[in-house]
Amino acid sequence: MISLLDILRRIDSGQTTPQAAIAATLDLVAEKEPGIRAFVHIDTVARAASDGALRGIAVGVKDIIDVAGMPTQMGSPIYEGWMPRSDASVTAMFRRIGATPIGKTTTTPFAFLDPTQTLNPHSPAHSPGGSSAGSAAAVGSGMLPLAIGTQTGGSVIRPASYCGTAAIKPSYRLLPTVGVKCYSSALDTLGLFAATIPDLAFALALLCGRPEMRLAGDKAEESGAGLRIGILAQNFAGPPEDDSAAALDFAIRAAEPLGARFVDVEAPAALAEAYAIHATIQDYEVHRTLAWEYDNHRDRLPPILRAALDEACNVTAADFDAARRTAHRARASLNGMMDGFDALITYASPGAAPAGLASTGNSRFNRLWTLMGDPCVNVPGCVNDAGLPVGVQVITRFGSDDKALRVAAFVEQAMRARL
Repeated sequence: MISLLDILRRIDSGQTTPQAAIAATLDLVAEKEPGIRAFVHIDTVARAASDGALRGIAVGVKDIIDVAGMPTQMGSPIYEGWMPRSDASVTAMFRRIGATPIGKTTTTPFAFLDPTQTLNPHSPAHSPGGSSAGSAAAVGSGMLPLAIGTQTGGSVIRPASYCGTAAIKPSYRLLPTVGVKCYSSALDTLGLFAATIPDLAFALALLCGRPEMRLAGDKAEESGAGLRIGILAQNFAGPPEDDSAAALDFAIRAAEPLGARFVDVEAPAALAEAYAIHATIQDYEVHRTLAWEYDNHRDRLPPILRAALDEACNVTAADFDAARRTAHRARASLNGMMDGFDALITYASPGAAPAGLASTGNSRFNRLWTLMGDPCVNVPGCVNDAGLPVGVQVITRFGSDDKALRVAAFVEQAMRARL
């Protein structure tokens, strides 16, 4: 994979220029894209910004996020050729810090579950995940140093686990969703994919104007002294597959000798109750956010989404209100559970990427944290016997994105030292 920090170091040292770095990325895309199919649009004449901290860094943008002058087709023939006149807020924010959007990455239709054309960069016979399939695969294949996606259930963390990239789903609304096609306004959250956790931290700190998110010297902490990390099995979401269980065990065994203390945590009942109502909130809202598409183009919607929207008609306002109260109680309970812990660690996905391309996998280990709004980081570093990546997930309190990145970077460094 390509480290954006390495690119910036070469630019700063005079070994390359911002435009040469963009040109080199486009060359990689031209070479690798036919075997990955991560893009729906590429700006083959993209120009680097002349200034800004991310000058020379190419960004892939999930195709539900507007980029002025590029089509936003949302994975659907309904929007074929649709061309926005303005950038989404997050795209404009990237341009302000010098990054160059070079293309639109694939999304499942309207960021739901019907698969894309994209292949897993580690095995074309396995799913890359979804809905941010193109963004995860473009970074995981080494085509891009940075990409942006969205998560409503598990659409950032899960494909990152399957494609072997670092990724963060930040705290809810840390990044603005203006100019992003909405699925569920209570859940939709923008996230980033990069080669390593320090890369993520550097980019997110600049994007948000929050220097505290940067890691010291843009390197991971090598000591976990003083860290207390809760191990949460998420029993309410069912058991993990062997690969995910092994990845979590490996991460803990790698980090414990470096000073971190790991403690098993029992999830309060309120979290299981909240996990069960994620779909209620999602379905009630999508029945409204995709009202025009459903009422006017139902037959052009893909089968999984169409069936979900048919069912969503049955969710009542009373159901929705009760679900929101359940989520509110769970957030309070989660805050109490987090007392005394720097972070939680758990599975990032049920296992390695599933075989075949008919499914994007399952978000059961992610959706609660999207509902809670807490920052989550996929930590790459484990590979199963078949050579497929499997991540682990680090979670911290709402608003503690800097701590999530620090703990995740420590775990990443510890795993790399053991490999």
